[in-house]
Amino acid sequence: MFNYYMPVELHFGRNCIMEKRLNIKNIGSNPLIVTGSSSAITSGALSSVETALSDLKVSYTIYSDIQENPKIESINKGARVFKDNNCDYIIGIGGGSPIDAAKAISIVAANNLQGDEIYQPEKISKAFPIMTIPTTSGTGTEATQYSVITSNKKKAGFGSSLIFPKISFLDPTYTITMPKTVTRDTAIDALSHLLEGLYSTKRCPLVYPLILSGVRIIYLTLEQTLHEPENYEYRKQLMIASLYGGMVIAQSGTTLQHSIGYPLTTEFGLSHGMANGVVMKQIMEINYPTVKNELDLLFSHLNITKNKFYDWLESLGLNTSLNLNDNFINIAAKQIYHSRNMALNPKTVTLREIENLLASI
Repeated sequence: MFNYYMPVELHFGRNCIMEKRLNIKNIGSNPLIVTGSSSAITSGALSSVETALSDLKVSYTIYSDIQENPKIESINKGARVFKDNNCDYIIGIGGGSPIDAAKAISIVAANNLQGDEIYQPEKISKAFPIMTIPTTSGTGTEATQYSVITSNKKKAGFGSSLIFPKISFLDPTYTITMPKTVTRDTAIDALSHLLEGLYSTKRCPLVYPLILSGVRIIYLTLEQTLHEPENYEYRKQLMIASLYGGMVIAQSGTTLQHSIGYPLTTEFGLSHGMANGVVMKQIMEINYPTVKNELDLLFSHLNITKNKFYDWLESLGLNTSLNLNDNFINIAAKQIYHSRNMALNPKTVTLREIENLLASI
């Protein structure tokens, strides 16, 4: 048995916001635009949105206090700005952090939540409409019901079908200004999502073609994009792969691969993609016996062996030296072991195995 549900109106391509701007009128009349400090501006995405809204004669408010790994305090402040300006929908522009923040603000504002109540599903019954414009190719959050927020120095995600975006505009042009390290790390995040679509106990065969195609795109295109960062066609392919990854985890959820990355990001400031990448080989080794058929199908599609795949990962420079002391390993291992993502991992992993995995980094 498997299920599929992804109720997002998607528009993909150069200048798609202006081309499809009339579709925005169906969402609301007074949006809060949620951004980070720079990418929405440097990418040109914010300018495009403002031009479209001006053309539609729609007033708006901008909230740009979102940092990487958004904190619950920023979410609560954003919800107050939303209410104070009588907004009726939210536009998230940027990488995963601003868009995840936009989703969280929608929930907090609609349900009058306080503190960590965002993690209590029984208190979430409604949400304000959400529109998204990604400026990276990694999270796929423009096609998912998930948001990841940091609270009390702990990075954790929550999900609700209410925060599927109403409409998403994907213009690869906005990713051309990404630095090389961000291009690489966000692509590795997308790769994580695609692989977890094969790992997850909720894996959905309906999206296997997206998984195979998405991994192949990243495998063939990522290094070329790093060498030619202004190549629109390469950027387009990576954005498609990222979208596929989002569509995949919207059905399958995430696993140990994501759980183990969160404390590494919180403690050491690693980007989310890098935190996933440093353990990608080890986690594939752990899960391989359980999902051998699925992974062998992938390697056959790539026309390579598992070891060749590992060699490719190695070539991306994902190795990093971290000082993981015993105290950190002990605390992080317990956090990972008890995370919700672990319920979907194909192999039941022990606390000792997680400790050994962390020690191997």
